[in-house]
Amino acid sequence: MHVDIIILGSGIAALQTARLLPKHKHVLVITKGDLRTSSSYIAQGGIASVTQPKDSFASHIADTLAAGVAHNYEPHVNNLVTDGKTALDALITQGFAIDAHVGLEGAHSHHRIVHAGGDATGRHLTEHLINQLPSNVHIHTHELAYALLHNTAGDIIGVRTTTQCYFAAQTIIATGGAGALYTYTSNQPKSFGDGIAMAALAGAAVADMEFMQFHPSLLYKDERCFGLVSEAVRGAGARFVDDTGDYFMNGQDLAPRHITARAVYERRAAGHDVYLDISAIANFEQHFPTVSAICQRADVPLSTQRIPIAPGSHFLMGGILTDDVGQTSLRGLYAVGEAACSGVHGANRLASNSLLEGLAFGMRLAEHLAQAPAQTNWHLRHAPVAPNTALLPLEQLQQLMMQHAGIMRSGLTLQQLKNKLPIIHQIAPDQAELALAHVTARLIVSGALARQETRGAHIREDYPQQNDALSNRLLIQQQHTIVRRTWHEFIQTTAHAERIFY
Repeated sequence: MHVDIIILGSGIAALQTARLLPKHKHVLVITKGDLRTSSSYIAQGGIASVTQPKDSFASHIADTLAAGVAHNYEPHVNNLVTDGKTALDALITQGFAIDAHVGLEGAHSHHRIVHAGGDATGRHLTEHLINQLPSNVHIHTHELAYALLHNTAGDIIGVRTTTQCYFAAQTIIATGGAGALYTYTSNQPKSFGDGIAMAALAGAAVADMEFMQFHPSLLYKDERCFGLVSEAVRGAGARFVDDTGDYFMNGQDLAPRHITARAVYERRAAGHDVYLDISAIANFEQHFPTVSAICQRADVPLSTQRIPIAPGSHFLMGGILTDDVGQTSLRGLYAVGEAACSGVHGANRLASNSLLEGLAFGMRLAEHLAQAPAQTNWHLRHAPVAPNTALLPLEQLQQLMMQHAGIMRSGLTLQQLKNKLPIIHQIAPDQAELALAHVTARLIVSGALARQETRGAHIREDYPQQNDALSNRLLIQQQHTIVRRTWHEFIQTTAHAERIFY
């Protein structure tokens, strides 16, 4: 089957791109679930955007850079903040209903978090974008893509799914992050970084895979996580407290996530249960209906005014290396949203910049593809038949990732974990999803092993300090090897000679 553009994924970045692409293009969206099983859909946080008179783009940029710990690429952060506001304003003009109250979240210096439906912004935004999809966009749900197709020149000309091959001049990966590689996560249960793994296997450059953000407050009961307790709850006045009654953050409950997640982790490691004290929030159920429903499902009565929590995987700052419009190092292949690494998040994402990223860079990518050249070489390069590989069971993989590539890491245990992960070159269709999860896990572990410092969300027990020599230094992985440790370099791509990659 031939189309103009393929989009893999169904979250905010995928839907924003799809709805803004030229209407004469035949666009095919392929997702392994349905349109409402993305992590975007369950996002409780809002959209960070400058809306208040005392706020400014400069302040939002500064907060993003501070959270990113000297690892963001500032020109792209500027695109995120300015184009993100343009994209959000356009949505509001088109009828996207937002709440009157503008919230505050961790590491923001101003109230700038725009919500829709209280703590259900992701669901409201997803539904709005779905309703705006034009007739040229066609949806294939419950179909797993597992390999990219090359032509004889090495360009990407489509994808292979478990049912058939699809050909397109441009293929966009918007499959989201990889939080479900960990036992405790805020992500949807099948967020394994499929698209990142596919791109890596196809030869694309990936970067910053070691930077997995852990959220400090997942509702935790009976050794099980039930879902996210949004940072907006702390923005409304909740505080961290342990089972002795100690408010251990000393008023810094809205510190950046790597600080709060580590504090909660260490308090739990010392044998204490940790809670969010919500006693300062009046009418909690009215303001936070999603969190209230999660508490009800977990049988946690709000009358206690304490929600039991633990940290868990939340957002991947790394991904497929892209420029400012989503172009990857392979001609014909683009990436957007959490699957992409454009440098906007640095070593630690600022709260509520994720939905903003999908809106901003989805718009930028759609505008770029309106002028993209047509593919002329449709000669498919032969791919060898992939053998089955000995793989760890998913639950074991998740446990090992949580133990050894989680919040606290060390070189010894990372190397031990890496030795258990096979090197995979091709994916066999009958084990596709699990094999893709292993590829992504190995990328994370390899990056974590190579970054011999503590920075942002990446914490090494054996390298507890930041290494100034690694400030603004990427670890770029390609073909199972770390090939570059440089920043803001010019690299040649078959698509755009001398486009700036960083």
